[in-house]
Amino acid sequence: MSGIKSLSSVSSMSGQTKLEEVTSLMESLRVDAKENNLQPAQRSAKLEQLKIHGRDPKNADPIFTKETDNRDDEFLVSRILFLLTYETNINFENLVDQHQLADSINENIARHAKRFPKRPQSASQPAPMDDMALSETLKLMFNITHFYPDLAGFFSPSLPFLLKILCQSEIPRPPLQPPINYLINALLNLDLDGTKSQIFSTNPLFPETDPICNAEHIINVLDKAIVQYPQSELDQVITPILTLIRRIYEIAPEGVQRGMQQRLLPTDDERDKPLGKSDTLSSRLLNLSTSAPTPALRGNISSMLFELSGKDAATFVKNVGYGFAAGFLMSNNITVAENAVEAGARSGSADVPINPITGQRLDAEEPDTGPPMTEEEKEREAERLFVLFERLKKTGVIDVKNPVEQARDEGRFEELED
Repeated sequence: MSGIKSLSSVSSMSGQTKLEEVTSLMESLRVDAKENNLQPAQRSAKLEQLKIHGRDPKNADPIFTKETDNRDDEFLVSRILFLLTYETNINFENLVDQHQLADSINENIARHAKRFPKRPQSASQPAPMDDMALSETLKLMFNITHFYPDLAGFFSPSLPFLLKILCQSEIPRPPLQPPINYLINALLNLDLDGTKSQIFSTNPLFPETDPICNAEHIINVLDKAIVQYPQSELDQVITPILTLIRRIYEIAPEGVQRGMQQRLLPTDDERDKPLGKSDTLSSRLLNLSTSAPTPALRGNISSMLFELSGKDAATFVKNVGYGFAAGFLMSNNITVAENAVEAGARSGSADVPINPITGQRLDAEEPDTGPPMTEEEKEREAERLFVLFERLKKTGVIDVKNPVEQARDEGRFEELED
């Protein structure tokens, strides 16, 4: 292929020859960013050559030149640096400390945020390169903070601008596509509670005028994503936003936590049916928490619901019903106190009796219209329940006296003679 050198010859270059080669490659890719004049294979080959040159910053200055306000340069440099976060010996601590890399990234994010006014309808239509440059910068920020977590504090100035772009962007269909997914990822590794950077008097995540607005928007994105993506994609697509919601809840003020609980946990109105049967976000989350095709989501969602319940087993059972809680409690070796299921048998401010297994209000359950059980059927059912309960007790998940055994001890039924 014309103009493409072998990787071995690229790696052996040094001095002025290397500098001229890097300058030529950068210029070629800058032109391509504007005119799209390279074939995909040519573009990939040139980027790979720059990646090899960038393993040693010496005589590779054009790669590490401070980014400008030019979105084409931002796109190109961010993509190259993103590639250099993999399988190279580049010292990103040095790039941040000596070459102001974090400052350049923060400036680029702040510049992009100006494109997102408070009234979305007044925003001008962005050029495709704007979103492409933003996406590359966000990917670079995520990789740096992921591979070099000690550098995360240097990117704290971008926090309010990332939130502004995320919350003032129209939610696309489906929601988690560029740049929304990259915004979520970029937020994941930042110092959200300000313990490392301490540069804000008020945490921009919880603005004084509307502390829950950011959490509310992110939950709305989650709600739409669960509906709009096929179940086969949810494991990969939804996990980052769930992780972000859990991080936000952990550091949120009490009022914001209550608001998040109201959005994510089942409400009293949902208890007219067994939990998981209504068309709400909480129902969809409960069903995904036991879904076989989404193994990563199962644990993530159950962990989130447990955290929303104050990490208390009794409250967790009360909130979601023992049917949805049991698997998580068992897999995490969390013992349920003797009164946990009983504590979950009433719900809401009106203290309405509920089925502790399904979470449905008892007065809303359909009456059993079948024929009454014979005494022999009752005995067989009692024996079956006795065996199942003893197996459950042996797991250590629940610590309560077998109700069948207790009923026998209290003389509430007698053994039938053969």
